[in-house]
Amino acid sequence: MMRRILAVDDDHDILEILQFILEDSGYQVDTLSDGRHLMQKINEIHPDLILLDIMLGSLDGRELCKALKKDESTNNIPVIMISASHSVAKTLNQSGAPNDFIAKPFDINNLLNKVKTHLQAA
Repeated sequence: MMRRILAVDDDHDILEILQFILEDSGYQVDTLSDGRHLMQKINEIHPDLILLDIMLGSLDGRELCKALKKDESTNNIPVIMISASHSVAKTLNQSGAPNDFIAKPFDINNLLNKVKTHLQAA
């Protein structure tokens, strides 16, 4: 069964790169450029993993992640946050924190290794 990944970023170039890299590695990838539609999209496609950018226009990916981790229907989905800000790594052990963190610009092998690790654990 092909694993499904939802990539959420307001930068279309990043989404295209993520989609290309992940599909090339055998994943089914859905993209979303507006965090306001996150729950709707999750309910629609039931992703196995979510790649979530922190800066989503007027929205904060950390808040979206907290909401996902508090909701019983989504708290089991691994969330990997992507950001140019390294301060997020410090929040990993807090309540509602993402499962992992990748800094931008991201290393492709690092990205693929983290995705694979969290999909195997899920």
